[in-house]
Amino acid sequence: MEQLIAAIVVVAIAGFALARTIRIIPQATAGIVERLGRYHRTLGPGLNLVVPFIDRIKDLTDLRERVVSFPPQSVITSDNLVVSIDTILYFQVTDPKAATYEVAGVLAGVEHLVVTTLRNVVGGMDVERTLASREEINATLRTDLEEATRKWGIRVNRVELKSIDPPASIQESMEKEMRAGRDKRAAVLQAEGLKEAAILTADGEKQAALLKARGEAEAVVLRAQAEAEAHTMRAKGEADAISIVFKAIHDGKPDQRLLAYQYLRTLPEIAKGDANKVWIVPSEMGRALTNLGGLFTPPEDES
Repeated sequence: MEQLIAAIVVVAIAGFALARTIRIIPQATAGIVERLGRYHRTLGPGLNLVVPFIDRIKDLTDLRERVVSFPPQSVITSDNLVVSIDTILYFQVTDPKAATYEVAGVLAGVEHLVVTTLRNVVGGMDVERTLASREEINATLRTDLEEATRKWGIRVNRVELKSIDPPASIQESMEKEMRAGRDKRAAVLQAEGLKEAAILTADGEKQAALLKARGEAEAVVLRAQAEAEAHTMRAKGEADAISIVFKAIHDGKPDQRLLAYQYLRTLPEIAKGDANKVWIVPSEMGRALTNLGGLFTPPEDES
């Protein structure tokens, strides 16, 4: 019976020692092993063996990137105005040993470092520059924090300013100023639009007047050319008619009596019209009548 109890005790001690010997470390985690109170080694993810009762795992360190949002901090600018800045920090532990032994409380140390660095950076800027230099502040904070936390085994990936809130009075003044600037730009744009519209309207009226005058001039020229062509064609037609009549008369070989008869037929046309109150009979009229009288005188017998 005593042997059985001793065997059970030995098995229990062996099992307990085996349980203390085997250590399983999760992925993206590192374990700090201390041997007899001093740093011995760092355990990586997976199955690890340690010496029971001699080695002790002090802490498990998360190696993933961590996102920490710090509460809003009141910072005084160079023009003695208090602004509230909300900061977000992205950092990652790269050296578990340094993060364990170089600083007591990584998050608390990083938070205080962010606050002091932020006050140093923003303290050299005025309110307007602080509001407009968000990227500059982010880059400066990241550089200063990376240099300060390097010995802690921490790598600062980036720093983001979530919000920058100036005092209510300053914010109201800035809103009024921006509103006045927008109204001024709107008025300038409206005036420029009216100016351009007036210029375009004047140019349009000028172009219309020029086109109208040019059209009227071209119409006058075309009308004159048409009248000249009509006059030329009419004169040519009359000349052709006279030529045809003259040729017909010449071909017909008229005698003196026929010409006198045609002359008498023309006289009524001369007397037509209300304006012809007085008309003059040419001297050739008597000769024409004499020749016309010969038409009705029988020819003398030559015998």
